[in-house]
Amino acid sequence: MGDYVVFHDVSWHASYAVYFFVIGIIAGLSFFSFLSWHKPSLRPLREKGAYASFALLFVAGLLLIADLSQPLRFVNVLNPAYLQFDSPLAWGSLNIVTFGLASVAYLMVLRKGDEKWGKTLAAVTALLALGLPIYTGYDLTAHQSRPVWNTPVIPVLFVALAIASGSAVASLLTMGDEIARSMLRQYLLWSTGAVAVILVSILGTTNYGGSAEELTFIVLTTGTMGLIFLGLGILAGTAAPIALLLAPYGRQQTGVVLAALLVLVGSAALRYALLMGPQYVQTLY
Repeated sequence: MGDYVVFHDVSWHASYAVYFFVIGIIAGLSFFSFLSWHKPSLRPLREKGAYASFALLFVAGLLLIADLSQPLRFVNVLNPAYLQFDSPLAWGSLNIVTFGLASVAYLMVLRKGDEKWGKTLAAVTALLALGLPIYTGYDLTAHQSRPVWNTPVIPVLFVALAIASGSAVASLLTMGDEIARSMLRQYLLWSTGAVAVILVSILGTTNYGGSAEELTFIVLTTGTMGLIFLGLGILAGTAAPIALLLAPYGRQQTGVVLAALLVLVGSAALRYALLMGPQYVQTLY
């Protein structure tokens, strides 16, 4: 294992896990704002989802800028001379900028009440928002020397987490609306179920892989990281919400709200564990 390790320290800090978490919520809310044009039950999320996702975009931007050793380097994102188009980071930077511009245009159209352009820009914004969790997933898959990261299911997992966390926040934003709650409960249930299936596949392939994969499995399932990954991420944040939503109590407002809060906790915990766990293994070699 040690012969192929390039990194020997934790170069991706915990702030990136927060960034991934925020980006997922942004994508999920943008999706539901778009969906509100086609499903009347989600109409309360049209403006709420658009404004909330745009506000969170500032939070995500600040997290990225703060992580730079020289914060003014963020202007390089807008400079074509610095972009390397064979890197997922370059495409991610373009994705964030174009999503921000599309969001501004979408909000302006919403304020004017133009339904024709509103539908079009909602679709464009949602499509660009879909690229946010996908590109963050590809940022990890590009690292061939890190187990768990270097798998094609990570971008899929990040999309599922985005829908789950977006559904959770949307459930909180529409609290009291029974029709919207019923619709969002379905999205919350099925997206969390998709997360569970992907996590099982990751655990299986990691546990029965090579020495590096097996060590990563041990790190993710024991000690403090095991408490975060298994306890908060899988049991409390994935399995418990699914069981709750399937129960009669999960059809009531308080049940959906509780499930939404658990999903948000689990989504944050999973991103932290999946980001930090594989890096800890390589500090040993």
